[in-house]
Amino acid sequence: MTVYDKLAEPLALTVFLATLCLPLLIGFLTMRLTKNQNDFFIGGRAMDKFVVALSAVSSGRSSWLILGVSGMAYLRGTGAVWAIAGYITAEMFQFIYIGKKLRTQTESFESLTLLDYFESRFNDGKHIIRVTGAAIIALFLTAYVAAQFNAGAKSLSTALGIPFIVSLLVSGTLILVYMVLGGYIAVAYNDVVRAVIMIVGLVIFPIYGLVKVGGPGVLLQTLEKINPAYIDPFSLGLGAIAGFLGIGLGSPGQPHIIVRYMSINDAEKLRISTVAGTIWNVILGWGAVFIGLLGRAFMPVPSKLPDGNPEMIYLVLSSKFFGPVLYGFLIGGIFAAILSTADSQLLVVASTFVRDIYEKILRRRKPLPEEKKLSLSRIVVFLSGIIALFLAYAAKDLIFWLVLFAWGGLGASIGTSLIFSLGWKRTHKYGIVAGMVTGTLVTIFWKLFLKEPTGLYELIPAFFVSALMIVIVSLLLGTRKKN
Repeated sequence: MTVYDKLAEPLALTVFLATLCLPLLIGFLTMRLTKNQNDFFIGGRAMDKFVVALSAVSSGRSSWLILGVSGMAYLRGTGAVWAIAGYITAEMFQFIYIGKKLRTQTESFESLTLLDYFESRFNDGKHIIRVTGAAIIALFLTAYVAAQFNAGAKSLSTALGIPFIVSLLVSGTLILVYMVLGGYIAVAYNDVVRAVIMIVGLVIFPIYGLVKVGGPGVLLQTLEKINPAYIDPFSLGLGAIAGFLGIGLGSPGQPHIIVRYMSINDAEKLRISTVAGTIWNVILGWGAVFIGLLGRAFMPVPSKLPDGNPEMIYLVLSSKFFGPVLYGFLIGGIFAAILSTADSQLLVVASTFVRDIYEKILRRRKPLPEEKKLSLSRIVVFLSGIIALFLAYAAKDLIFWLVLFAWGGLGASIGTSLIFSLGWKRTHKYGIVAGMVTGTLVTIFWKLFLKEPTGLYELIPAFFVSALMIVIVSLLLGTRKKN
């Protein structure tokens, strides 16, 4: 029975469609809670600690984890664990050391976006940081959102046996409707629901698979027979391991994750969020790795996967293991991961254009009424989603690597700037601008010309060159006045 045949069963299809429509219900329920722009972009700084924890992790994991990491584990074996180790460690410290300071300072500055914060922190009346940061965020997040839509469309197309363009439109429509209705509040509460759904997909699924295969020992023996390298996490080589560990350097630069810290109702509660978020990160990461390993054991020939694509192993294995109800629910879990990142990123894109460009620069002398701000925010979310759909259709790249490129670019430009702004008092505003531009250019140049010969993930050199540039320019231009 194929993936499509399984989901075509009425019961499986019903469960699957119910899972897809659940976000729309939450969008309608939270619409009345979204009364102004503050609510629409950061939930009025009133979000619960556990909502923040689950939402931060869910919004950062996306299709890259369920499809990308499981596909990588299918191809490379236990070495895929390095792809999750870096960001789990980074985000554990990030919750406390970045999140707490950022929550406190953004409230004191009345900042709704990261670029709001940067401008206030460095008293940048000429809007140089805001304009530079907006261009960078738009560049990388557009690629990121397109990758999410592309992943959703591929999964839906494979599961339902429908054309790619149809599945792309369905995925985009589901996201845009509830986002326009509820904004950040709808996104955050949907993330919590998706977290529950993903427990089934990334906990129960691999546990059942391990039982079915005969336990971890039998799984490792099976993988060793196929290729001894599959059970050796160091078989990738030091360069590749360093590159995957370096993924964690990108976490501080992801606006769709950072905004979660800004939305919590009490900065002190981020310590509890740290524990909950870290546990959740570990569970999700290991679940994705085990699904890939189990897939290799049960289906050792990659060519037998849909289009020979290893990123479809989650779909194929779940259709092999489970009955219609659980299968429909598990496929919904894929969309849970994809939607939880795409909606958060679209919200950042919208806030960048509405708040950072239109309101703070183009209309700075003519303040908009609150109702107009909220309406404009909703319109920009919708239009941004339409643009992302077109890009997703035009760019049919591999999910894993396209997401890593966008993740790296944001980490090397926005991430370094945020770390220095919070942790080094001598940071100068032009050092921030230099770091943002340098991080972006090095990421692109390394990706195009040096990635293949060196084998090193572009985020690593870009991050450290950007940090060095911030230090050099800040020291050359002198210290700035303390706030």
